[in-house]
Amino acid sequence: MEINEFGEKVNRIIEEIAGKPIDKPLAKYLNTMFPPESEIFEQIRGLCSLGIDEGWLCKNEAGGIRYGRAIKDLQGFSVDVVLMDNIVGPYHTHPRGEVDMIIPLSPQAKFDGHSAGWLVYGPGTGHKPTVSDGKAIIVYLLPEGKITFS
Repeated sequence: MEINEFGEKVNRIIEEIAGKPIDKPLAKYLNTMFPPESEIFEQIRGLCSLGIDEGWLCKNEAGGIRYGRAIKDLQGFSVDVVLMDNIVGPYHTHPRGEVDMIIPLSPQAKFDGHSAGWLVYGPGTGHKPTVSDGKAIIVYLLPEGKITFS
């Protein structure tokens, strides 16, 4: 089943970040270890697209955003997948931080001003997630699944 394969691929990323501080240097590390042109990044990209098309990812929709928690707990992280197209999402905070895998579907698409790759928000940070210049999939890795919407 593809969701199991998706979990296996994402778990490879989580194995690399488990125990590391959720901070900006982690984004640099991930962009070096798993850049957008890497095999694992491409595999996750393909599985996300397949999962959205087949309906086993992003099962929910609200305000023009498709989303869903794909995995509740994977080594202490939840795994959420969100599909956004030129939209600003609801403000939220990250009590334990947030690790974002940015997968542009449109060539120029950016998430919070960043193109394909990794973005990390440290503990206690917050933002309005924004996709500009097209459509993108964002894979959110949340320590302990913690996120607070306001």
